[in-house]
Amino acid sequence: MKKFAMAATGGILLGAVATTQVAGPLIAQEADSNVSVYEQLDLFGDIFERIRAQYVEEVDEADLIEAAIDGMLTSLDPHSSYLSPEDAADMREATRGEFGGLGIEVTQEEGFVKVVSPIDGTPASEAGIEAGDFITAVDGENLLGLTLDEAVELMRGPVGSEIVITVVREGVEQPFDVSIIRDTIKLTAVRSRVEGDTVVLRVTTFSDQTYPSLEEQLAEQVAEAGGMENVNGFVIDLRNNPGGLLNQAIAVSDAFLDAGEITSTRGRDPSDGQRWNAREGDLAEGKPMVVLINGGSASASEIVAGALQDHRRAIVVGTNSFGKGSVQTVMPLRGDSAMRLTTARYYTPSGRSIQALGISPDIIVEQPRRDPNAEAEVEEDDAAFIRSEADLRGSLENDSLTEDEIEQIEADRARAEDAAALREEDYQLAYAIDILKGLSALVEQD
Repeated sequence: MKKFAMAATGGILLGAVATTQVAGPLIAQEADSNVSVYEQLDLFGDIFERIRAQYVEEVDEADLIEAAIDGMLTSLDPHSSYLSPEDAADMREATRGEFGGLGIEVTQEEGFVKVVSPIDGTPASEAGIEAGDFITAVDGENLLGLTLDEAVELMRGPVGSEIVITVVREGVEQPFDVSIIRDTIKLTAVRSRVEGDTVVLRVTTFSDQTYPSLEEQLAEQVAEAGGMENVNGFVIDLRNNPGGLLNQAIAVSDAFLDAGEITSTRGRDPSDGQRWNAREGDLAEGKPMVVLINGGSASASEIVAGALQDHRRAIVVGTNSFGKGSVQTVMPLRGDSAMRLTTARYYTPSGRSIQALGISPDIIVEQPRRDPNAEAEVEEDDAAFIRSEADLRGSLENDSLTEDEIEQIEADRARAEDAAALREEDYQLAYAIDILKGLSALVEQD
């Protein structure tokens, strides 16, 4: 015990001596740092004055300052930026679920504008724009060298006007042009339907409408299926969902978890970290779940997928998600402007950051790209050669089944044909539904 006390005392004394010895140099270094900052600010003022007085054309002073502020923020990371009063108003409209534009979420990668995801039902989606596409020009004007905000500004315009964007796509040898008519983008946060015995919830964005819409539509589809006892599971489709509001991602995750951590954030100061936990209550009542993701699933989508995956509440199917694991805080500034600043990283319940890595699916399923015309020809040719026993002249009838049993077989066959048709239309979704069918069959055997 005495040895321990001495060791502790020695440590304290050494600490005191060390502090005394380095305190002077530390204070001097801090003073030098402050002088350097003031010198840099003086340099900024000198440059501003010279531009204002000597640039070849007269400049707008307010625009010049805004550009300097935006440059300071965008030099930090792709998601920090200055929001002019107009941009701030556009952002508020977007989180309410309605705004004007093309309907794409974009980011910047090595100077190029990259599509994170097209939004369902928007002009960009209908024109065939895909997650991972690079936009290199707008109406013939090259975007290389522009900031992301400048590129986005070029893509904005009056509703009903035409824009031609030049696209570079992996697997396509040459860039190609796509003509799009700008429109008012009205986001439907959640779309739902019943496929066989499975409820499919397609979450397109995380706006302030998302959780209320999810809760309402889940209840409607369960009722349409005849009650929860007739539902074999749920598919949460987060493909091409670019994210949105953090509180909505937490609410959607909480909807299917009874307890445990949903996500946590850690900022520069450890004391600023936050953690969100699930409350009791599962809208799916414990039924099996599959979450669909792809390269266009970002931010809030990854929070939901990561939470349900870590708690083994859902099987995640698809391809790697986008990998945006940072949190932006929008801070109001004078004159109705704002700045969007990256203030934290977020983590899944197991403590993993998905920044730049993304969520890895439990089962990797690519969405195949096919030529629809070629498929139609093959199907028609195959149909001409497919025959069964029933097609043979003079074949015996099956007299061992009742009419009810025959109707059941025909109904099962119709469901199988519907599933096959869905596989041609959306292979990833059909795969997810097949997983739920298999899980349901195992439960019934138990």
